[in-house]
Amino acid sequence: MKQTQQTPQSAEQHKQWFIQDRFGIFIHWGIYSLAARHEWVKNYEELTDEHYQRYFDHFDPDLFDPTEWARIAKRAGMRYAVITTKHHDGFCLWDSQLTDYKATNTPAGRDLIQEWVEAFRAGGLKIGFYHSLIDWHHPEFPVDGFHPQRDDLEFREQAKHRDIRKYTEYLHGQVRELLTNYGQIDIIWFDCSYSSRDWGWSQGKGKKDWQSEQLLKMVHELQPQILVNDRLEIRGDFSTPEQVQPREWVKVDGERVAWEACQTLNGSWGYDRDNLNWKSPDLLVCMLIDTVSKGGNLLLNVGPTARGEFESRAVATLDAMGTWTRKHARSIYGASASEFVAPPDCRLTQHGDRLYLHIFSWPMGALYLENMVGRVAYAQFLHDGSEVRIQDRTQVGHQVENDPVATNTLTLLLPIQRPDVLVPVIELFLK
Repeated sequence: MKQTQQTPQSAEQHKQWFIQDRFGIFIHWGIYSLAARHEWVKNYEELTDEHYQRYFDHFDPDLFDPTEWARIAKRAGMRYAVITTKHHDGFCLWDSQLTDYKATNTPAGRDLIQEWVEAFRAGGLKIGFYHSLIDWHHPEFPVDGFHPQRDDLEFREQAKHRDIRKYTEYLHGQVRELLTNYGQIDIIWFDCSYSSRDWGWSQGKGKKDWQSEQLLKMVHELQPQILVNDRLEIRGDFSTPEQVQPREWVKVDGERVAWEACQTLNGSWGYDRDNLNWKSPDLLVCMLIDTVSKGGNLLLNVGPTARGEFESRAVATLDAMGTWTRKHARSIYGASASEFVAPPDCRLTQHGDRLYLHIFSWPMGALYLENMVGRVAYAQFLHDGSEVRIQDRTQVGHQVENDPVATNTLTLLLPIQRPDVLVPVIELFLK
């Protein structure tokens, strides 16, 4: 194999598309979609392999249309995609030669990853694979405090001689398959290192168990341009805060880094039929804006049904987001944090000499931008290109002539009626 080493310079070059695209779709799909009670259902309900087998035996996604999935993602404004090749339950969506626990042996009867890659690549989206580092189905994966049969003392006794080195060989082999058989892969998204966990009778798993340095070296040899996340317990190309919105640009060792907030539509990653905690489209757009305003990306998850469709609520939400992103693309793609200070209840993004003011709460009559007098040549609403009048001093209401804040404040004069978009944006052309 040709040896290829990533240099810091080449790694930064490979990130440029990621920083430009800003918005991606996460897809959690597997046989847990039949249970429809969260992708951790095997863990939460402490299901045995025998019980869980019913989902394998009946997995038949006859409505699966990855081309339609790609269309929905594109309409929403998403520009890259990451799908679960294998989650913690060990089930593989591709035709792995290292296990029988795979989609080709279910009623589905085919390599679903192959179909997905072809459709999303044809749709113009970058391709990413999520791959779980743990595997509750593999016979050599040690039983620990996360394992579904952690409370079965007889099972724990039978499993006490499991050899994680054999499992790690399997893990590396499957990653090799994924990065060899499907052309260029743009992201590999590893998940679940937890070496700090200690249950007394068992320890968590981490970089030593996965042989992370060796694994990462192989990844870069197979796909030199690929981006790798930060969950191998060694530094990756980007950080991945989960289900939270950071208060500022994410830092590692005091240095700003590329980062990606991974978020759900309703709190569950896999299909969860009875979960009604759906985030509204305006909240999700605010999360996208907030992320970009702090230099990050948003990876928003959909959990398809067991028959292979995005449920109607997910499609409606993504379509509403797409209506907004189509009109406001300039404030998101290629944009990042600004050194200017946003007014209360607003966020700023910037792309070159254009500043984008996202208004989360509509004010009465005016918005005030401090220390920006003489800095703005023109202002307009982004959704329709209509002018927003500006004044280089606060001239709304009673003016205090000697107020230093007033004399250094730029005023944006706003209509009483809020624009009919999820989040209004004013585009400021800087001098």
